[in-house]
Amino acid sequence: MGPIRFLPLLAVLLPVHSISQEPLFGFEPDSSKAERALEAKFDAAINPQDQRAWLQKLSLRPHHVGSPYGLVNAHTMLGLYRSFGFDAHIETFQVMFPKPKTRVLELLGANGYKAGLAEPVITSDPSSRYANEALPPYNAYSKDGDVTAQLVYVNYGLPKDYEELDKRGISVKGKIVIARYGASWRGVKPKVAAEHGAVGCILFSDPHDDGYGQGDMYPDGPWRNGYSVQRGSVSEMTLYPGDPLTPGIGATANAKRLRLQDAKTITKIPTLPLGAKDALPLIKALTGEVAPADWRGGFPVTYHIGPSKAKVHLKLAFVWKLVEARDVVAKLKGSELPNEWVIRGNHHDGWVCGAEDPLSGQVALLSEAKALGHLVKTGWKPKRTIVYCSWDGEEPGLLGSTEWAEAHADELSQKGVAYINTDSNGRGFFGSEGSPVLRKFITEVAGDVRDPETSLSVLARLRARDLATGAPDAKKRATDKADIELGALGSGSDYSAFIQHLGIPALDFGYGGESTGTQYHSTYDSFTWFTRFIDPTFAYGATLSRTGGRAVLRLADAEKLPFDHHHFADTVADYLKEVVDLTDKERKDAEETNKLLADGTLKAAADPTKHYHLPAKQAEVPKLKFDALTAAVARLKKVVETAEKPGQTPASWNETMRLAERQLLGPGLPGRPWYRHVITAPGEYTGYGAKTLPGIREAIEARKWSLAQSQIQVVADTIDRFSSFLETRLGG
Repeated sequence: MGPIRFLPLLAVLLPVHSISQEPLFGFEPDSSKAERALEAKFDAAINPQDQRAWLQKLSLRPHHVGSPYGLVNAHTMLGLYRSFGFDAHIETFQVMFPKPKTRVLELLGANGYKAGLAEPVITSDPSSRYANEALPPYNAYSKDGDVTAQLVYVNYGLPKDYEELDKRGISVKGKIVIARYGASWRGVKPKVAAEHGAVGCILFSDPHDDGYGQGDMYPDGPWRNGYSVQRGSVSEMTLYPGDPLTPGIGATANAKRLRLQDAKTITKIPTLPLGAKDALPLIKALTGEVAPADWRGGFPVTYHIGPSKAKVHLKLAFVWKLVEARDVVAKLKGSELPNEWVIRGNHHDGWVCGAEDPLSGQVALLSEAKALGHLVKTGWKPKRTIVYCSWDGEEPGLLGSTEWAEAHADELSQKGVAYINTDSNGRGFFGSEGSPVLRKFITEVAGDVRDPETSLSVLARLRARDLATGAPDAKKRATDKADIELGALGSGSDYSAFIQHLGIPALDFGYGGESTGTQYHSTYDSFTWFTRFIDPTFAYGATLSRTGGRAVLRLADAEKLPFDHHHFADTVADYLKEVVDLTDKERKDAEETNKLLADGTLKAAADPTKHYHLPAKQAEVPKLKFDALTAAVARLKKVVETAEKPGQTPASWNETMRLAERQLLGPGLPGRPWYRHVITAPGEYTGYGAKTLPGIREAIEARKWSLAQSQIQVVADTIDRFSSFLETRLGG
């Protein structure tokens, strides 16, 4: 991340003219010209000063799910959507959301310390004065508990870190673990700790990763100070997101609910987050072996693994109650295809004031809606229905979007064309993830949006970065002017229910890479901090609006939906190669480990003065049979070559494209059937990070060979069904 550049407001307000004049994907040449002219009017209607005013109002006070100011914000947005000409309403769900009533963390013994667990007021930041309305630093969906035990440092708290502990003969059974934030989603850390027998988990922000090791601390600079704490959910969203008590159904007032003790997504051990100031005494108290070099953070002390000689007391208790999640849903009815829905969303709830996360994305979404309303007032009507959604309860676990999608599952399965998501926004380069069928589409969109700092298209600027600093494959894509490399969708934002549960193609995008610092999920993610350090002139807020709005307009007005299954087929072929290579790597690694064990190499290489446990002999890795999946992928590639030729009527094409992704839904992943998409899902031990061909890949990683073999057949059958669907519908 580089220094802030303050841009002249005039440059931000200038209308953005189309960069390319090639016919748009999904449009005939004449209608393509008309669409670009429409988009120029849309661009001119985007005003960054609107975003500034909305952000200042919406982020003034804490607005977590169920909060009084959250209700104020919901009605503010409802009024705005209605003033823009949308048919808007607030849809409510009753969701389980725990709030803390007891938080105690003490280091016992002669050098005892009691953690302050608070973020003090910063006089230059008005939002920090509302501490009495804010949720204190805590991890939502932590288990209640009162435990006293020795402390063990587990680095980032991921499975590979426990493998390192095993080598050293260090157990966390009956201990409290302390793990630094980073490298994976926070909810994975207590999950893995509990699986290894820990009785409590402490998460902390290490200054090396997220503090003075990166730059000046707030309020002098943008980085997290010692008091700043990353709140966040630790529910096991990799089992299912949304309300813990109503998996698979909307959390309406009369919904049948699980008992709290039967909710599988509540963590198994009490978990608490700390800022650097409260974490330092605990790190100092650790004794035992010195931590490996890559485990050492930014504190000016030697990092030890432990266990500590002194014990730690952790006591947590929560008020477990249903609260109201308020989704604001606004529609522009389609003039020709009202039963085809283009859905656009961003969440509005924050852990505290949430200026960057999520409101920087939310105000960009409101700008889009206002500009669309302006087009309607000048006589334009969308062909397809456009649905704008401001979700509540995303932070605790994608509550609002998941419950809405579950409550309207049948209707969405019939009508949903695509879901377009944003969340936070910053300054810099365009980044995107999404369904492979939308890769060509989003590349074209990015080619027609101007970057406010360079006047290049955001696509050209992205390619320039890849040429200058990218990895070899990124450099090659940029040189070849290939389509954007669209990352796979994992979890962590509101697209999850749409793509992974309902099979609706999805995109998630935003800007970043140049704005500096983070106050992620802390009190200090405020209007003051955001406008000083992230996007002072809202230039990139306006750019996000022009990107999101352009995507919505093109999907809503396209004569033939701009979906490209060539990219999908190529992507699945790549994923197949990856899991085949992964199996071969597992076999090679097992054979090499066993050889080094048998000939004494591992024992000879170990330092005899240190505790070192030799690994167990590895079981033989069988030869998995990928023939059925290889044949299914080959057939898929052949089908898309023949089925996507010109000639289909727009009506038959659009119906097929709207329903095609649904054919990729299987019976559900092993152990977590809510996730039905066989191509992508959040990883069980990565959380936000995606696993592709997840049923196969995770079975291989867990060395469950019979399960891997059965999942190969499940995926092969699903892809064959998808291919048959295209053949039957499109005459391939």
